Amino acid sequence: MTAAETIRAYYDAFNAKDMETFLSLLTDDVAHDINQGGRQTGKAEFAKFMDHMNRCYNEVLTDIVIMASADGKRGAAEFIVNGEYLATDEGLPEAKGQKYRLPAGAFFDIRDGKVARISNYYNLPDWIAQVGG
Repeated sequence: MTAAETIRAYYDAFNAKDMETFLSLLTDDVAHDINQGGRQTGKAEFAKFMDHMNRCYNEVLTDIVIMASADGKRGAAEFIVNGEYLATDEGLPEAKGQKYRLPAGAFFDIRDGKVARISNYYNLPDWIAQVGG
């Protein structure tokens, strides 16, 4: 699988809420850089993060544009997050089912056809404004 195909499969699984396939596309030692946060390491930590996210948010990504380096080791994606805030996330405004639409992007390291690093970026103040914080 090429880098672009791996990234496409990653987002297809995310949008389908197919966490088994989603997690299968990660290396065991995946590095996950959280927007305006720290780094988590390992597939188990990423799975916990996704459990939390899926409890607090219902998101579908659209307008996905994927770019990949010629050597297949790195990639990036730009997309729109279309979401609903389902349950209050610690330190953030209260959830009341607010809808939001947010431009975002991610950078990837790809190893052996799997995601070895993902770094996500979006404008948190814009999201907070959209959900009424």
